[in-house]
Amino acid sequence: MHNWFPTSERGTAIGIANAATPLGGAVGTPVVVAIMSATNGNWRLPFIVFGALGVLALIGWLAVVRDTPEQHPKANAAEAEHIRPKDVEGAEDEASTTGDRPWWHYLKLPVVWSTALAYFGYAWILWTFLSWFPTFLVQERGIDLSQLAWAGAIPWVGGFLGLTLGGYATDRLVRRSGKPLAPRRNNVVICLGISSLLFGLIGTVNSTLTAIVVMTAVVFFLYLTGAQYWVIIGEAVPRHSYGAVAGAVQMFATTASIIAPLVTGYLIDSAAGWFGTFLLAAVIALLGTVMLAIFGR
Repeated sequence: MHNWFPTSERGTAIGIANAATPLGGAVGTPVVVAIMSATNGNWRLPFIVFGALGVLALIGWLAVVRDTPEQHPKANAAEAEHIRPKDVEGAEDEASTTGDRPWWHYLKLPVVWSTALAYFGYAWILWTFLSWFPTFLVQERGIDLSQLAWAGAIPWVGGFLGLTLGGYATDRLVRRSGKPLAPRRNNVVICLGISSLLFGLIGTVNSTLTAIVVMTAVVFFLYLTGAQYWVIIGEAVPRHSYGAVAGAVQMFATTASIIAPLVTGYLIDSAAGWFGTFLLAAVIALLGTVMLAIFGR
């Protein structure tokens, strides 16, 4: 994405591309339930079906995608030139002044590590939702498998709308303000903050409908920020170091996907229960939000 879209369009592009993930969740949840219901609860078959579809998608992707416009036979010179210019004042200025600094130098930039902390909080909420929200609905709200088909799909619709709208709206603000970083940072600070506060309330609700509505809002605001982390990193580091720095940030955030489900399981079995589970995730994400608000400049 970094190589294929100019600065002022990257949020839109990343948002639309990543919106396929929550859309897959919205469509896939009832499909999985339908497959299991039709096969006497066979939970293995959905893995096989969706795994095969993933292989087919990978084959198609490898057939059409190239690393840069210059390498693609259908991308003309005008398109490549449109992508290359610094179309927003101040964008990628550091790329012209950094020389041969190694990629790990950029991990020390406040905007990079504060973005990583915010993204860690984003991932903690996301993986708590992914791993445990269906269990919460079954154990605490008492819904059955047929109800889980729609109850588990609705929050993903919010995520699809959030990713689609978040990147586009922020790109418009970037073009209007001429500032490549501030609108994206503000998007994360405001929307991740709202998502965190709402997530902390899930453990206090007393009805299934309220839990689903609040969780849909959580995922919507969470995914409003989803396209911004990578664009912020792209603004902070030169092109030649972007892949390594973005990979390091992703690796750090991915640790939340390992830790959060484990900690959640422990908390559920402890006196903290579901209330403590949602509250801890909210606090972690809010801390990341505060760090980005202070240091992401």
